[in-house]
Amino acid sequence: MVTQARHPFDPISPEEIKLAVRILEATFPGVELRYKRIDVNEPIKKYVLPYIEAERLRRPLPAPPARLLYTLFHRLDTGAFYKAVLNADKRTIVYAKELPREVQGPIDPDEITEIEELCMRHPAVLAEIEKLQLPAGVTVCNDPWMYGTDNETESRRLFQCFMYLIEVDHPQNNHYSLPCKFSPVFDGLTHELVRMDYLPGGPDFETTQTQPWKPVKAIQYTHDLLDEPLRTDLKPYIVQQPEGPSYTADGNSVYWQKWRFRLGFNIREGLVLYNITYDNRNVFYRLAVSEMTVPYGDPRAPYHRKQAFDVGDTGFGMNANQLSLGCDCLGHIKYFDGYRNDCKGNPVQLKNVVCMHEQDNGLQHKHTNYRTGAATVVRNRQLVLQMICTVANYEYIFAYIFDQAGNVELEVRATGILSTVPFDNENGQTVPWGTNVGPGVMAPFHQHMFSFRIDPAIDGFKNTVYYEDSVPMPEDDTNPWLVGYTTDSTVINKASTANTSVDRNRVFKIRNDSINNPITYKPVAYKLQTAPSQMLLVNKNALGYRRAEFATKPIWVTKYQDDELYAAGEFTNQSRRAEGVETWVQRKDNTENEDVVLWHTFGLTHNPRIEDFPVMPMERVSVMLKPDGFFTKNPALDVPQSAQTFNKSTLHPETVSACCAPSAGSGSGKAKLYKRMD
Repeated sequence: MVTQARHPFDPISPEEIKLAVRILEATFPGVELRYKRIDVNEPIKKYVLPYIEAERLRRPLPAPPARLLYTLFHRLDTGAFYKAVLNADKRTIVYAKELPREVQGPIDPDEITEIEELCMRHPAVLAEIEKLQLPAGVTVCNDPWMYGTDNETESRRLFQCFMYLIEVDHPQNNHYSLPCKFSPVFDGLTHELVRMDYLPGGPDFETTQTQPWKPVKAIQYTHDLLDEPLRTDLKPYIVQQPEGPSYTADGNSVYWQKWRFRLGFNIREGLVLYNITYDNRNVFYRLAVSEMTVPYGDPRAPYHRKQAFDVGDTGFGMNANQLSLGCDCLGHIKYFDGYRNDCKGNPVQLKNVVCMHEQDNGLQHKHTNYRTGAATVVRNRQLVLQMICTVANYEYIFAYIFDQAGNVELEVRATGILSTVPFDNENGQTVPWGTNVGPGVMAPFHQHMFSFRIDPAIDGFKNTVYYEDSVPMPEDDTNPWLVGYTTDSTVINKASTANTSVDRNRVFKIRNDSINNPITYKPVAYKLQTAPSQMLLVNKNALGYRRAEFATKPIWVTKYQDDELYAAGEFTNQSRRAEGVETWVQRKDNTENEDVVLWHTFGLTHNPRIEDFPVMPMERVSVMLKPDGFFTKNPALDVPQSAQTFNKSTLHPETVSACCAPSAGSGSGKAKLYKRMD
């Protein structure tokens, strides 16, 4: 029984997961159900706003909006796929609807395990392994991949299993270094083998039957298996806060340096931030990474279907790591847990999936009065909320970074291991769409495209998005020396898209037209510091384009609608086309002085280097939301001056080099120690 009242933005609890199962069992008596997702249904915004405004203004709270849950599940008697919405307060079902046959739900960990085990015991797979004639100690494993789409009529739930060799019995053996040339496809519901694909081993599309393995030594990354010794000259770096952190946390409510917000967590998006205010002023209603797609550029079958949607197909929350002290986060750490369900509807705790800590990021501001030598120096303290997701071979690190000057940064780092394919490169063979990263192994070119969903609340919940270009002034009497430049502003007054423009220094801003800054006489605003990125390279006539149209434009603006949360639509697994932002902008809703949503697509075009293997040094990309006329001066002026008495830095003793030693007759010839003042 759910006994404790939940805040509208709180993540799902184990009691709520159990409640959802009881309601569905009563709705479908005698029917065995397989649960894909049980999670909180995003609360209806118009009912949430009075509640969070009363919180912000410290007024008596009205009744909270209904606590809604959603479930995705299969009926095992018919195989039908359902979505249900439940009222947790009333313990009732709002609706349960059967979805069209072609709609495939997300993948869950139990399903992945089942397909992986099915693959390794299937007679057809064992027969292929036998053909490899592997020496003693070398074994085989597989990664089940979402099947992708290349057929408008395919309605089966399919998995493509990519096979690899395990050369060394070690938990961190790099099997991606030894890919095999056969790949079975299974039906995820019937567990039938659909076919056995044989993979090309050269630059053409030609495939061959499985041949005996030619032994190749795997390229390892884990320290236990490296051939070279580890470095011995790295000293400890210890981050300490002897008086504790500057933040406070009450459940999922966080307060730090004039910032207040609520931390949410769900299985699909993972880390979500709600109701963000600064000095008790509304700034953002909701921030989340709504989707990402990873299309691969290898044109050979079956790689043409490789296009992961790591939010919609599996879920960042589902794949979130359990973070560890001293490894994933340094300093004084606050952890947050989450919950998911297993396929039978049991709650599963996700420990330490979000870490929160402070960090020093250099100087916030400094000025030295050159006449007097007096200096003001303020360091940039930041609050970091971090989540790390492992999606098979890749790791994605997501960090929201708050600072004392009103800025919010979303930093994304990609690391982990490249998704590799077998390739016969012993004779110097290469391909134009990939990089040889080892003997018999190639890493295809690919893109990582993210959608950052920004639901603004700039001093209120009706805002306007516009962009501002810096342009030269005309050659006329107002610009006699031809040096002047000004800005042109374009309001996005209808739901639509826009492009970034580096050559025009295009800046996208979100303003509140009803509140003017008393100094600038312009509306209060925040600006989006975009990440200039190459958009989707998939041809517009390809199914992969239609599935990920959000990734074809860097900016989308829509009018807020409940349930429009995901840039590529609600269901992405084996989708034939998206039903997301590209659909919603077609309404041409008015977006001037309205409840709007700004979606920013950014990412990485990753043409692998050999240095990215066997484990990839991180690639970093970030976007930032910065106040622009929101304040009347630098909001970090009240941050105390940096001082040695506060920071307690230490000096490093250095030995004077021989060339600087005193000359003969000038005193002692012994080297001296000195301390250098900063």
